[in-house]
Amino acid sequence: MSEQLVHRRAFLKVGALGTLAAFAAEGVQAAGQPASVPVPPFELDELSIAALQELMASGAETSRSITEKYLARIAALDRQGPELRQVLETNPAAFTIAGERDAERKAGRVRGPLHGIPILLKDNIGTADRMTTTAGSLALEGSIPPKDSFVARKLREAGAILLGKTNMSEWANFRSTHSTSGWSGRGGLGRNPYALDRNTSGSSSGSGASIAANYAAAAIGTETDGSIVSPANNCCLVGIKPTLGLVSRAGIIPIAHSQDTAGPMARSVGDAVALLAAIAGPDPADRDTKRARGTIEYERALGPGDLKGVRIGVPRKALFGGSAHADQMIDAAIGVLKKLGAEIIDPVVLHVPETLGKSELKVLLYEFKHDLNAYLASLGPGARLKSLKDAIVFNEANQDREMPYFGQELFLDAEKKGPLTSADYVEALTRNRQATRASGVDAVMTRHRLDALIAPTSGPPSLTDLVNGDYGPGGASSIPAIAGYPHITVPAGFVCGLPVGMSIFGKAWSEATLIRVAYAYEQATKHRQPPRFLKTVEL
Repeated sequence: MSEQLVHRRAFLKVGALGTLAAFAAEGVQAAGQPASVPVPPFELDELSIAALQELMASGAETSRSITEKYLARIAALDRQGPELRQVLETNPAAFTIAGERDAERKAGRVRGPLHGIPILLKDNIGTADRMTTTAGSLALEGSIPPKDSFVARKLREAGAILLGKTNMSEWANFRSTHSTSGWSGRGGLGRNPYALDRNTSGSSSGSGASIAANYAAAAIGTETDGSIVSPANNCCLVGIKPTLGLVSRAGIIPIAHSQDTAGPMARSVGDAVALLAAIAGPDPADRDTKRARGTIEYERALGPGDLKGVRIGVPRKALFGGSAHADQMIDAAIGVLKKLGAEIIDPVVLHVPETLGKSELKVLLYEFKHDLNAYLASLGPGARLKSLKDAIVFNEANQDREMPYFGQELFLDAEKKGPLTSADYVEALTRNRQATRASGVDAVMTRHRLDALIAPTSGPPSLTDLVNGDYGPGGASSIPAIAGYPHITVPAGFVCGLPVGMSIFGKAWSEATLIRVAYAYEQATKHRQPPRFLKTVEL
């Protein structure tokens, strides 16, 4: 397995699970039905955005009643019952906004598919309201940006209810080389609803687990490398990491502008597409969005499921081998795709330099210092933090609350970096893009005339380990993340009750094609299942 797939920034420290024997060795319950935490029945369980719209159109529900039910669900599961700890705060104005959307509907104005629909946001996505934006850190506690992020504004314009902010891996999992995904100073450790002792993974951990547990219709996460697709894999969701520049980063607490993007996390491809259409588009505040289309109509890709003429490549050597279980699921998925009419080219060679992981981390460290300092400066003179250095000092002064399990090695390394004019940074960025774009994804897809590439998104969720930090099978996130290319994960099945996803990725701006493949596969297999809130994995 290449180093690119195992370094820390993929947010999945690589160990070796991959077999049932390994699961048994972890001390899980080996016989009988595993115990689950009882949860109350939920009237809106697994309902799609379209189904919620039908309920509101018929008068059976209102935006206010739906909002009330989701908030009750959060109250019942997040700090009691299974204690998922995946929501940091809910919107005090949610009922008021829902009432306004109901009044609009009554007056004959429905803004679109998201009108009156409750949506959760990851806690690094800025909202200029009574909710805070902290990246899960106590250092930013109470921070409210001067204006909405582009994503939040677009969702409001679409008529969505911003229901609350989700817990996340603090600072988007870019503070320590030994961190545990799903933990933040503000929220503590979030738990996976499929097995409470398993990790949610990625930094959009709360967005993933919340939607898996039916806390809202859907959520927005962010990804630098793996932070949308990895928690979607671990929580049986659809996650879409868009092409860099399709969705504006303005107002989002950053890691690195060369890889950061926001994207939808949902229980179905259709729901994810509804969110993507709402938040995509050009933004003067983000120069990379100049290439984005003005009108996004990805709903057209939700077709009848015929994949005739679609050519799909399977890069086995580069992206398989992390988990035997996940590999077997993708082999089964290939059979489904063939029945749908797709032509499978298996294998294809996707070149991955052994040094790509270290080179990626170098770029991220440089950009993190630059981008975070710029974000903190945008908060105004009254902000507690003015720089990355201030965050380091805060963490040192509050070690008992902020660093009880792991430190801030990445913060310290980033602070040592120079400006973005440094030759070391420029050379690494150029080399990375060449390796993943022209010599990577573009090369293999052009050579074989491919429409998409598929691979296991990751292996089954690993055990949460606050002592040693993250571990687990590697994943498919790094190549499309470094390239800035689109990447979709869709549920592919279960191993011992734990979900595993299939990754579908391709060239820049190929979202419509990837959505077509993902939707056809989803409709043919229906692998999505709600969680059972097991205390541990079943064998």
